[in-house]
Amino acid sequence: MQEQILFGTYTKKTSEGIYRGTLDTTAKTLTNDGLVAATSNPTYLALSAKQRLYSVDKENDEGGIAAWQFDGKTANKLNAVIAPGTPPAYVAVDEARQLVYSANYHKGTATVMKIAANGELELTDEVTHTGNGPRPEQDGSHIHYTDLTPDNRLVAIDLGSDKVYVYNVSDAGKLSEQSILTMDAGFGPRHLVFTPDGQHAFLAGELSSNVAVLSYDATNGTFHEESIVKTIPADYTDHNGAAAIRLSRDGKFLYVSNRGYNTLAVFAVASDASLTLIQQISVEGDFPRDFDLDPTEAFVVVVNQNTDNATLYARDLTTGKLSLLQKDVAVPEGVCVLFVK
Repeated sequence: MQEQILFGTYTKKTSEGIYRGTLDTTAKTLTNDGLVAATSNPTYLALSAKQRLYSVDKENDEGGIAAWQFDGKTANKLNAVIAPGTPPAYVAVDEARQLVYSANYHKGTATVMKIAANGELELTDEVTHTGNGPRPEQDGSHIHYTDLTPDNRLVAIDLGSDKVYVYNVSDAGKLSEQSILTMDAGFGPRHLVFTPDGQHAFLAGELSSNVAVLSYDATNGTFHEESIVKTIPADYTDHNGAAAIRLSRDGKFLYVSNRGYNTLAVFAVASDASLTLIQQISVEGDFPRDFDLDPTEAFVVVVNQNTDNATLYARDLTTGKLSLLQKDVAVPEGVCVLFVK
């Protein structure tokens, strides 16, 4: 079987935009099949059920989210919602309400856009956070993630203020604050994933190289911290930033990328959602900003931003552990992995 992948990239060096790859699950090989769309700094991607692609977008000194019509090989730009300043860091699609969300790290904003019938985007709301933390990277609000809870609220994760916000979202795309979870100072929350039952979430702490186990109460839209584990060895003292976090569909295994220590950390998930580290495996490159499990969950693909390569692993469905299949697949400035499902 051949599975299609889209790679989001920075375009600061040699990358030209969004690339397409193929994972051959029979041959167990990964290839980069070339450029899908020439565009500036498409660092995060999301695909709708109608095969419309939404990407982080940069146009001169402005940034925002672009909408594309995607035919499987090429993408044609429909429109973009942009504003002066730096581009966002994250984009997600809300199928039920036909909305798109973005998180702007540098501006500290969470933005909501409505999807028109033709796939184009229109701004409906935006909130700006304030606050800071003790680390140099926490000089102000830095929202790194905006995505849905299982009960269709919006989570906005603010690395700069060590806070996790939950918002209610109207059908018209308007936000109203529901709750705030404050993490320990310097935790630096980045991304999270929910367990299949929706009762827990795992929160990656970029600045602390931690994962927090959170309980989630859907009745009032609140998180509570239960426990914290490290993503790197306690004696590792060089720079590291935890980045992407993924959970297997059965909820039994959690994966986190370490930028600096340059590994994927693999955790076994117990019935109470507590975590046990079971593997650290090299990413065969530097600065693994993103990775994902393929639709069969028998493979994992990671992209290494600083070494311009992707790495392919086989994943044992029973043990959750990874084994190296292929490295040095050329992906320039790769920072996002999106399987086309």
